[in-house]
Amino acid sequence: MTTTTTGAGTLTRDALAVLQPGFTGTTAPDWVRRRLAEGLVSVALFGRNVADPEQVTALTSQLRAERDDLLVAIDEEAGDVTRLEVRTGSSFPGNHALGAVDDPALTRRVARELGRRLAACGVNLNWAPSADVNANPDNPVIGVRSFGHDPALVARHTAAYVEGLQSHGVAACTKHFPGHGDTSVDSHHALPQIDLDATTLHERELRPFRAAIEAGTRAVMTAHIRVPVLDPDRPATLSPRILTGLLREELGYDGLIVTDGMEMGAVAGTYGLEHGVVLAIAAGADAICVGGGLADEDTVLRLQDALVTAVRSGELPEERLADAAARVRSLAAWTRGMRRSPSTADDPAPEIGL
Repeated sequence: MTTTTTGAGTLTRDALAVLQPGFTGTTAPDWVRRRLAEGLVSVALFGRNVADPEQVTALTSQLRAERDDLLVAIDEEAGDVTRLEVRTGSSFPGNHALGAVDDPALTRRVARELGRRLAACGVNLNWAPSADVNANPDNPVIGVRSFGHDPALVARHTAAYVEGLQSHGVAACTKHFPGHGDTSVDSHHALPQIDLDATTLHERELRPFRAAIEAGTRAVMTAHIRVPVLDPDRPATLSPRILTGLLREELGYDGLIVTDGMEMGAVAGTYGLEHGVVLAIAAGADAICVGGGLADEDTVLRLQDALVTAVRSGELPEERLADAAARVRSLAAWTRGMRRSPSTADDPAPEIGL
């Protein structure tokens, strides 16, 4: 149980700070601009927000007029998953193609050029790369989004991608921890379960995440999957054993932990959206991804109120919410600093796909 000591204003600002909401339209809605002034630190862009690079640049400039250290997140994996080039398809090879070539220097250059283009548009947090090992050929959601089925190959390309992307001040968000590659269920619709032993987990699933952490990934995204060998009761996104015990304490990761989309069926359909968000922050997550399906002000207010209520009732320790908000603000400060001190990297653009 915790004792609330901060004022209502601070608590509300912290609750807003941990949310990464989406919105509709190609210009900044008034409600988003108001919430930025009240403590919101992050927004998420989806395909519906993108017309062309010039429009995205204008949009992020509008938003930063309200908050200079804003985190603007996007899901830009390249290959089959693109938002920046949603109308034409990505100009960049995806993970599967890069893994097949198996030239980490090429992967690093591709990610560097992708980071340069995102940074030029004002985007500074990319929900990529996918570090999942493609261990199950029946996987309906990973597949070619993975660098491959060999953990060592996936690890070296994950590290190269992180290094390249972040060289331009765009934070990498390595996903989906602790590994979504050995599932046959799509977590957008239901809760997958991975039944494996501890040795396989550490030698296969976790190896690319260890490489990403060593490469300095600024963020890690959780998976909405149940891994009984780690926690038989809760999916990773809601599990203190997995997020705090494994990721923070055992693997020594100290960056931002971001949830996968919380309106996905694996969480919202099982625990409810508001309760799931509270459980995720309590488990050790710092930022709540929401907005792929629910992209309105009411959703933001509902989640803000759920977090504030949970602190006041003692369900969520106030210190945990404050720590999560501080981690979000810290990453925002890093990206702002990088934006003001641009990379001097001069690697040539890769020939593949550019």
